[in-house]
Amino acid sequence: MSALEPPEPPAASESAGGARTLLVKIFGKDRPGITAGLFDTLAAYAVDVIDIEQVVTRGRIVLCALITAPVYAGTTDGELRATVHSWAESLRLQAEIISGTGDNKPRGSGRSHVTVLGNPLTAQSTAAIAASITGTGGNIDRVFRLAKYPVTAVEFAVSGVATEPLRTALATVAADIGVDVAVVSAGLQRRARRLVVMDVDSTLIQDEVIELFAAHAGCEAEVAEVTARAMRGELDFEQSLHERVALLAGLSETVVEKVRADVRLTPGARTLIRTLKRLGYQVGVVSGGFTQVTDALRDHLGLDFAAANTLEIKDGALTGRVVGDVVDRAGKARLLRAFAEQAGVPLAQTVAIGDGANDLDMLNTAGLGVAFNAKPLVRAAAHTAVNVPFLDTVLYLLGITRDEVDEVEAAAPPHGPGNTPLRT
Repeated sequence: MSALEPPEPPAASESAGGARTLLVKIFGKDRPGITAGLFDTLAAYAVDVIDIEQVVTRGRIVLCALITAPVYAGTTDGELRATVHSWAESLRLQAEIISGTGDNKPRGSGRSHVTVLGNPLTAQSTAAIAASITGTGGNIDRVFRLAKYPVTAVEFAVSGVATEPLRTALATVAADIGVDVAVVSAGLQRRARRLVVMDVDSTLIQDEVIELFAAHAGCEAEVAEVTARAMRGELDFEQSLHERVALLAGLSETVVEKVRADVRLTPGARTLIRTLKRLGYQVGVVSGGFTQVTDALRDHLGLDFAAANTLEIKDGALTGRVVGDVVDRAGKARLLRAFAEQAGVPLAQTVAIGDGANDLDMLNTAGLGVAFNAKPLVRAAAHTAVNVPFLDTVLYLLGITRDEVDEVEAAAPPHGPGNTPLRT
């Protein structure tokens, strides 16, 4: 080998071990070609790339490259430094080069993704979340933004603390500062096929279906009061259901079509379902409401599963009774398990979304239970809570970015807004 030829590059294990390394940091106004230009400059010194990180915020770039020290015979770090600084100055960029040894330290055990939703996300709340992570013994390895609308969503990659104690600590902080926080374990399972099961009334849709029926029977206020008490956990759900349904006796079955027409999807519901389906997720609903509406929702939205109570209809009128077993709190959890088995998805890979006390067993059975604009009792017991009126924000809890959501939406056929009445 001549003196002009570089020696064989070090093996990867050497470059990641105790060998000399350089951290090259570039700052400045972003423009096309910076990344290519830096590595073209470094290529003249036959260095290996160990790690790269780049972020662009409001048109300003921060580019970091961890590289092996120069290996050309007779070449010094000083020559590489001078060349990089000269290149950077030619583009009106700043450069910083730090000497060291080896690769990054391994991340600590116990890795989690912490998703924070704020509307807005303030510096004070961000400080509180970061301090709580540190207080549990966790380390923030990376932070990036998932979405800037309809809420600000950021994700922290955290290591050094188990998921459950981290989730417990952050749930307390989130409740105090008024932001939504979800904590899930890192790993391949986050990217695996999943099943998402939702409650219907006040979750997938904005309405309480039984109240829509009651409006036609002239007893809406009475039914609404009983419904509210049941959702707060003050009444036995099955008993309250029979009590409310009895008030509908004698209504013409033609009311069913009118109620279907009155149903309003929650903002973001179509986007949530369409994005999940594009990703290969299976999606279902379980409801303490009625199949007369949930079956129409299943067909209208392309859901994989749907289960609810069935209003008994005889001689063209509602009898004031339901048919078969009541879908109550325990029934929803059973149906989640049944859907998961049919879908071939382990319970750990299921997500449940609901707002009422009768959703609690389902939320706690799922791998991730999301309380959506829920009653205080439910928010306190669920894995995480979302308190903004956009159902598609649940996607951020799964690590899906707004850019990815918008890409799905752009490819979708024209449709009405998510809060238009359901037509079948």
